[in-house]
Amino acid sequence: MTKLAGGARTAVSALGEFYLLAVDTARALPRKRFPWHEFVEQCWFLVRVSLLPTVMMSIPFTVLVVFTLNSLLGEIGASDLAGAGAGLGAITQIGPLVTVLVVAGAGATAIASDLGSRVIREEISAIQVLGIDPIHRLVLPRVLASTVVAVLLNGAVCAIGLTGGFFFSVFLQDVSPGSYASSVTLLVGLGELALSEIKAAISGAIAGLVACHRGLSVTGGPKSVGSAVNETVVFAAVALFVANTVLTSIGLAVSGRP
Repeated sequence: MTKLAGGARTAVSALGEFYLLAVDTARALPRKRFPWHEFVEQCWFLVRVSLLPTVMMSIPFTVLVVFTLNSLLGEIGASDLAGAGAGLGAITQIGPLVTVLVVAGAGATAIASDLGSRVIREEISAIQVLGIDPIHRLVLPRVLASTVVAVLLNGAVCAIGLTGGFFFSVFLQDVSPGSYASSVTLLVGLGELALSEIKAAISGAIAGLVACHRGLSVTGGPKSVGSAVNETVVFAAVALFVANTVLTSIGLAVSGRP
């Protein structure tokens, strides 16, 4: 019972620290002299570690979803709606899902590892001694970079999904190219695409905050950095899936779809 109470206190304390980090990051946003160099550097860093996993994951996800939907549509004699199924799957499901997995598994872990290494090398303490706020200098550009890169990755996944769905449907499942192209916008439009990008932006921001929180919480030696990276994957994935579910429910409620 004592261990359970201690674990609960630790969890509540960590959640409070995460909330304070999020608030401090939001407060640092309107300050002058934004660290643009760090922001651009982090964007390029996250693109490097996330782009290849995004492409490699989006292709099999696209094939699986398109194959399943086209098989179902073929059974009910509605093969002409293959483009509508591919568009719905790519924009509302494949894009956000792949973005969540890649941002949590590649981008967030890279951020946590970088900040954790800086902590054990006492770089964060040195920055604070110089009177520089690490939230404004290090955390804010990483969170914004994670948000921007997540939005771009989601757009890339949607494009890959629609393009891959076209080739798979036309050349392997004998769907007419014209019917595929004409039905893409039947079930999805600008609203669904905007919701998908909003999901990606929120996912990127949450993943960046989780990664920064776990990275800055490192204590001890290199072993603690590995623990922080593992915790980042778990916490970020859980938080992102919960956020994705909530946003999807809100989007369905707003659009009036069942």
